[in-house]
Amino acid sequence: MIKAAIYGASGYTGQELLRILLRHGGVEVTAATSRRYAGRPVADLYPAFTGQTDLLFEEASPDQIAARCDVVFLALPHEVSMAVAGAFLERGVKVVDLSADFRLRDETVYERWYAPHTAREYLKEAVYGLTELYRDAVRKARLVANPGCYPTSVILGLAPLLRMKWIDPDSIIADSKSGVSGAGREPVVNSLFCEVDEAFKAYKVGQHRHTPEIEQELGALAGTKVTVSFTPHLLPLSRGILSTIYATLREEVTTADALALYESFYRNETFIRVYKEGAFPNVSSVRGSNFCDIGLTVDGRTGRVIVVSVIDNLIKGASGQAVQNMNLMCGLPEDEGLRMMPLYP
Repeated sequence: MIKAAIYGASGYTGQELLRILLRHGGVEVTAATSRRYAGRPVADLYPAFTGQTDLLFEEASPDQIAARCDVVFLALPHEVSMAVAGAFLERGVKVVDLSADFRLRDETVYERWYAPHTAREYLKEAVYGLTELYRDAVRKARLVANPGCYPTSVILGLAPLLRMKWIDPDSIIADSKSGVSGAGREPVVNSLFCEVDEAFKAYKVGQHRHTPEIEQELGALAGTKVTVSFTPHLLPLSRGILSTIYATLREEVTTADALALYESFYRNETFIRVYKEGAFPNVSSVRGSNFCDIGLTVDGRTGRVIVVSVIDNLIKGASGQAVQNMNLMCGLPEDEGLRMMPLYP
């Protein structure tokens, strides 16, 4: 039985991790930390856990938690994870970091978009945890950087086309929409009910921090530097991401050709579902699941391909993907604990 701890467990991703791990057949959750709620039962903060766990939130050092776990999930803010990751690694604990602190391989890029990096010595060994692309590396890793939610939807949406060089990498436009839970649990004005209800807006236009992560991974697929136009939007939903991605084709292909490529590329992927011609996914079709659903069409009039990719931002975009990574790192079945059907309606 793998002993797992959640370091920073009181946010949405932390509670989603706990929900998944409590039904995981190969894991015992030994600790859930929170400075703010230390000493309080998890069920007090999240009544959904009533009768499901006796865990208390606790305030504890990395050393104290490392003595009680084989793997730790760092569900911490950006710039905080890098301050504690090393303490776990030095004690032989495997780390899945859900922040951005180890996603960018070039520290100068990280520092341009975030802050000075204080754990550069771990950047080279950190594995980008998009399992569909880096499965073998994840299996051998002791530090995995869990991908961001927007990048997950965009990268999976474009991977087959870029790998086969069917599209011009300089032509990519990603237009993404997310539910409000993507902003976290902290009370901020922009996430208040009256601000988001019956509203739909773009934000951080041309300056969202997920941009360099998207460009890094699309560039790795394309084998060349990639610059994208990425615009995020906020939907009046609790969870879900829908990305509509546009790119200019280099090849004369049909929609059927493109779908055949995707079906072949993802044929052995449990959590990727490619839609039939003429069908496009809805965020409601993946809610509460670890699936990424993809639909696409070739627009012969413009010479572009249009890809629609949807995920649950808290699961495939965060906690579910983190458990998928943990499963590989610990030699467990990749889909263990993640076999839940989407919630619909």
